[in-house]
Amino acid sequence: MQNLLEKIDALEQRFNQTEPRILAFVPEAGRFNRLRTDALRLLDQYHAEGTRPPLFGVLLGVKDMFHVAGFDTRAGSRLPSEVLRGPEAVPVSTLKAAGALIVGKTNTTEFAYFSPGPTRNPHNAAHTPGGSSSGSAAGVAAGLCELALGTQTIGSVSRPAAYCGVVGFKPTYDRISIEGVIPLAGSLDHVGLFAREVRGVLQGAAILVKGWRPPVNLGKPVLGIPAGPYLERAEPEGLAHFQQVVDHLKGKGLAIQEIKVMADFDEIFERHYLLTAAEAARVHRAWFAEYAPLYAAKTAELIRRGAGIPEDELARARAAQLAFRKKLGAQMAENAVDLWLSPAAPGAAPRGLETTGSPVMNLPWTQAGLPTLTLLAGGNAAGLPLGLQLTGGWWQDELLLAWGLEIENLLAELNPPEERR
Repeated sequence: MQNLLEKIDALEQRFNQTEPRILAFVPEAGRFNRLRTDALRLLDQYHAEGTRPPLFGVLLGVKDMFHVAGFDTRAGSRLPSEVLRGPEAVPVSTLKAAGALIVGKTNTTEFAYFSPGPTRNPHNAAHTPGGSSSGSAAGVAAGLCELALGTQTIGSVSRPAAYCGVVGFKPTYDRISIEGVIPLAGSLDHVGLFAREVRGVLQGAAILVKGWRPPVNLGKPVLGIPAGPYLERAEPEGLAHFQQVVDHLKGKGLAIQEIKVMADFDEIFERHYLLTAAEAARVHRAWFAEYAPLYAAKTAELIRRGAGIPEDELARARAAQLAFRKKLGAQMAENAVDLWLSPAAPGAAPRGLETTGSPVMNLPWTQAGLPTLTLLAGGNAAGLPLGLQLTGGWWQDELLLAWGLEIENLLAELNPPEERR
């Protein structure tokens, strides 16, 4: 009993020291009284250690796009919370049943789009933490929770994980339930996870991912670099660092080859924002009709633009999205590639808090619905983290995470001593 309560005592002290600077969590009166009550209830339910569930006492942050019993949902917006109310999200209920303790709601950009929330980057408060799962990534990076839930519609797990120097996992589309989460764009929305190392993400994924089956007879993966217009969207610093990481992994014995893909990247890019705008407009139609003045300018512009996209154009975009997924799968099979290897963001976290950085390096993998994993892969001269993005095949989440454990170990010497897990 004492160990769990001591853990919460230590968290409260760290919270008091760190949270006022990074603002990862939605404010909550009596947070630690509530958390101790939850911990005592958990201890009373599971007296003997041998009977305890797999996430017993794991400290969980939950992005404020998820409904959680006993908490308001504001989705980073000014809309009345009673308008947004809904039943508890399936991923939250599942993690609670596995023994996780909710530290609280984490801050998000408004409705998981681009209007920034209050969160700062724990490595340098003058830089963005990324978005939209800003608070979840920053909270894990600052040691304020051990596991955190986020969502990704463009790059909202992968990018903040890279900027904050933590592990971010986005599963295959629909392999983690999104029921009970306020949607942004249904054909693109994914639930994701953050932890400080792959093993932590793996614990959560094994519970949340539908049909989870650990791989057997794991061999070395063949990695493919998606050469062409997509990779050229990275910044010079990001590309130079990526090449250094590639050379490092080759030196460790991994097979890596360049494959020219996504020659039509501009079309892929435009299609993604068409899908996002059209579907967001349909999600927000009734809310926006009543509360338009309460929306941030970026979100309002998205909704107005999406409202003008006709159903037949949306249907064509969805069909092209599925064709793109199949094409990437075929290219992986033709070239015997197990994982795609790319930067997790164009570069390090940009200075300033007016934007959350570009999700361009994450966009195609999200559109295709393929599973991705962001790993810490060193940093720049200013001490800001730089991330590496691994992308697996359709429904190959288990292999992605298993190989991710191995590649994380190979990357360890690139990371500063204080960041090594």
